Amino acid sequence: MCRHLAYLGPDVPLAELITSPKLGLYRQAWAPLHQKHGTVNADGFGVGWYAGDDPAPARYRRTGPLWADANFPDLARVIRSGAVLAAVRDATEAGADGEAAAAPFAAGPWLFSHNGAVRGWPASLSGPAAGLPPEALLTLAARSDSALVWALALHRLRAGAEPGRALAETVLEVAAAAPGSRLNLLLTDGTTVTATAWGDTLWYLAEPGRYTVVASEPYDDDPHWTEVPDRTLLAATRTDVLLTPLKEPTA
Repeated sequence: MCRHLAYLGPDVPLAELITSPKLGLYRQAWAPLHQKHGTVNADGFGVGWYAGDDPAPARYRRTGPLWADANFPDLARVIRSGAVLAAVRDATEAGADGEAAAAPFAAGPWLFSHNGAVRGWPASLSGPAAGLPPEALLTLAARSDSALVWALALHRLRAGAEPGRALAETVLEVAAAAPGSRLNLLLTDGTTVTATAWGDTLWYLAEPGRYTVVASEPYDDDPHWTEVPDRTLLAATRTDVLLTPLKEPTA
């Protein structure tokens, strides 16, 4: 369910990451090559990017499929950034939240995306949700599994957890409450990228010191794309990629 990518590197047009690659998110919206669940990502899309010294990212999100937005190709051609998170969405189930349900979700300097689905949603997450403060629940971006997973991760970030710990603990908590969930999470603050591979594909392409791309699947045929093993936490900068195994939660 869904495809997403994050990029850190020199400023490039959004088109270079999303619409121009022959196997990019634009094509993955209707013809992903490695997606294990679902076939068409047409329930919305979004892109977030950082500009200049402003720590807060900008976002562009829509409810329909990426290929149906006549405005996006022009925007992607002229907007440049050195830190980007983009996603195309295949909804876990039907809903009326519109653009609010499309990744990337945002808070402060953070952009977040969830590729996957929470099994047994929403009943399965009643336990984790009970641990959130009331204001976190009242300000959920959307009534979707991804929005609640984001709320759980954001709560940890605001409590001072490092990004890797925040994502790892969120994945293990949700996996314990809803076994069989697919929880590929992607988080950036414009200088780092943190991701989890949990139930779906994740790849990265890096030229140390220049750029790093983390994506659900390769967007071109570059032989240096590396697949991340399942049950893994990825932490990356422009110069480094670190992989750490994640353990299944114990009963």
